[in-house]
Amino acid sequence: MKKILVTGASGFVGNATASALSMNSEVVCLSRRDPGLDLPWVRGDFSDFEDLRKLDKHEITGVVHLAAVTGGCSERDAMLINVEGTRRLMRYLIDRGVRKFVMASSIAATGIQHTSFRPLQVPIPDDHPCFDRDGYGLSKYLMEEVTKYYQRQNDQLDVINLRLGVVRADDDPPVPFRTKPMPQWGFGHVSCIALSDIVRAITLALTSPPKPGVRILNVVGPRACSYDPVATLLRAWYPNGDLDLSHYEKPGDERAPLFDMDGIRRELGFVPQHDVLHLPAEDGTLI
Repeated sequence: MKKILVTGASGFVGNATASALSMNSEVVCLSRRDPGLDLPWVRGDFSDFEDLRKLDKHEITGVVHLAAVTGGCSERDAMLINVEGTRRLMRYLIDRGVRKFVMASSIAATGIQHTSFRPLQVPIPDDHPCFDRDGYGLSKYLMEEVTKYYQRQNDQLDVINLRLGVVRADDDPPVPFRTKPMPQWGFGHVSCIALSDIVRAITLALTSPPKPGVRILNVVGPRACSYDPVATLLRAWYPNGDLDLSHYEKPGDERAPLFDMDGIRRELGFVPQHDVLHLPAEDGTLI
């Protein structure tokens, strides 16, 4: 049976992922806090080589890398942990013969945090360049670049970088975003995805047939979490009218995601099943 390493197993996504994967694979958890699961657990930090050596006795065949510092962190921590830490983790596992890597990147790798963010196009494609200004998004983009670097050294590596949207518990839908000037993390506010869908996407990535190379795939919910149609929202954000919004003017696509999901559908057969958008009906109920 395959043994899968899950980093960040005590976190919101990591805990649910480790639990789900353990149904069909042996799982070993790496985290600084006890994940509280009936699974092998190594207390440690993925960015610390001495902690990584604690994994020597485990025959690891694949990794789901979810541990990281998140948005709002300092530039220094973002670079040391998300970039250099990921490099150490990959170097350690590659030297031990691991070839399957599923990495948690973020839609922040495009630079959505800043109010000056302007995408080249919408929906935003999987390979949209990084326009980040605060360090966190850049760190996730550079993490992706580290995976490409190691894949060039080891052409049998199969790496899937999942650019995750804002993850919500299935029973905790966000309040639909109403049109107003773009706030920080504007694209993030309307790009939520349910935890159950994230776990399913990760599982599909991990169990997909071996395919040497590096893939970068957006993972957001089936609809933008916007009270108003997306075209209305984006016109308020970009009033000069030079962003092509025709995609959102097609019948049925008025609240289509702001990130292109065709890539993950083609590559993994993944389509989000849980719609986190609940709009208030006339009687005040949510639909």
